Amino acid sequence: MPFQPPRRALHWVLALAILAAPAALVTASWRSYGVDQPAKLSAFDRIVLRVASPVQAAVTWVIDGIAGVWHDYVWLVDVKDENDELRQENERLRRALGDATRLAKESAELEALVDLRGRTAAESLPARVVASSTNPQFRVTRIVIDRGAGEVAPGMPVLASEGVVGRVQSVVGSYADVLLAVDTQSSIDVIVPRTGSRGILKGLGSDNSYACRIEYLQKGEAVKEEDVIVTSGLGGVFPREVPVGRIRKVSQADYGLYQQVEVAPAVDFSRLRSVIVLLAPPPPPDPSARQKKSPEQAFGVGPYR
Repeated sequence: MPFQPPRRALHWVLALAILAAPAALVTASWRSYGVDQPAKLSAFDRIVLRVASPVQAAVTWVIDGIAGVWHDYVWLVDVKDENDELRQENERLRRALGDATRLAKESAELEALVDLRGRTAAESLPARVVASSTNPQFRVTRIVIDRGAGEVAPGMPVLASEGVVGRVQSVVGSYADVLLAVDTQSSIDVIVPRTGSRGILKGLGSDNSYACRIEYLQKGEAVKEEDVIVTSGLGGVFPREVPVGRIRKVSQADYGLYQQVEVAPAVDFSRLRSVIVLLAPPPPPDPSARQKKSPEQAFGVGPYR
């Protein structure tokens, strides 16, 4: 029967080997630092270093990899938190910018309306657009303003800072329905300032565009595209020289006495927020305003001549 060492002695031998291996590795490594005295390394030290070097490299690679993964994970967690904060801040700034842009636009519109009221001789009332009706092509066909019975009446003209909007069509309670200038029921007496040509502006009621036409404009009138169209002031409804739009297209028919003139309105009805309603027609111009008046007699005595 072969000799078997006691199990306890085997354990002690293994324990001593486990303890001796790191000690030998540490000693050999410490001696290897003395690169200026390589002769101090014994053959045993060289064997230990040669055997341990691959193991050390592998262990170092594993530890560095784990440390790198941990560092990247922690860094990514921090980056995610920062990205969330930046995203929230970006959203807050975007909302603030939108509010500031909206307020600036509303302020500019109100200033333009105040200027329009100052330039309009007729008494007027400001109003806000509170609702609108659109067709399937998302074109505004009607607007509703926050002025009602006791404030406005059907037929009163409605203006925006850009020009003519239309007329009050009906009043229900605290609100009024406005007939737009591009509606087929609308009719406005207009003039082309460049040529002095007159006509009647009628809405086309197009589904996919805002457009009007000028009726009764004779072929001899030399109007052209981009000519400005304004109100004539005739009829006692709209004041004179309020912008209506620009000529978009002019065509000559082979028959008839009149041209076919299409007009693009001056007002963008889809963006209307504020308007003014003229409560009374503007006063007629004073025919003697530009005439030089002579001094009147005082107590029956005139100036010495």
